[in-house]
Amino acid sequence: MGAASERPSSTDSAEGRLVVVSGPSGVGKSSIVDAVLERTGARFSVSATTRGPRPGETDGGDYHFVTLEEFEQMIGGDELLEWARYGGHYYGTPRKPVVTALATGENVILDIENEGARHVTEAFPDAIGIFVVPPSLTELERRLRSRGDTDDGAITRRLGVAEQQIAEAPAIYDHLVVNDDLTAAIEEVVKLVATVL
Repeated sequence: MGAASERPSSTDSAEGRLVVVSGPSGVGKSSIVDAVLERTGARFSVSATTRGPRPGETDGGDYHFVTLEEFEQMIGGDELLEWARYGGHYYGTPRKPVVTALATGENVILDIENEGARHVTEAFPDAIGIFVVPPSLTELERRLRSRGDTDDGAITRRLGVAEQQIAEAPAIYDHLVVNDDLTAAIEEVVKLVATVL
């Protein structure tokens, strides 16, 4: 799997900070990230993926939707900060927009999986990592089913992945935030982000 290139940590206040937000599918992290972006003025790093767009998603807004061949070319050209395979598709963070934004003093938020988060926080030691946890796997299952866009087999697979992600999270992230109440979870994450930006 892909690893980020090493970069020395900087204490230069003119340089932006990197915030990694992660959590299982269906935990509500997209809603939290949207609120944090709106309230902090940070920039969202748009990931590349080989999966097709879901209803309402836009290319370049939610993801850069690319073919498997294009994604492999990005890997070969060292154009990705990190990449991983999840749910049968590839996801990765284009390197250039993140590095450019940080160098010009912009703060950047990444919404990525555990493996990518591990690579990024190793390469960017001053990054802050936040993992959003569901109150329980039972509640997570209820949320996934209520979306109505996932079949039973996919839900079972996602719950298995979620259990593994939650078990790994304390070793990867600086903060774990339980999303029992979305408004409260947003407030907690905004406060955490505000302390470092």
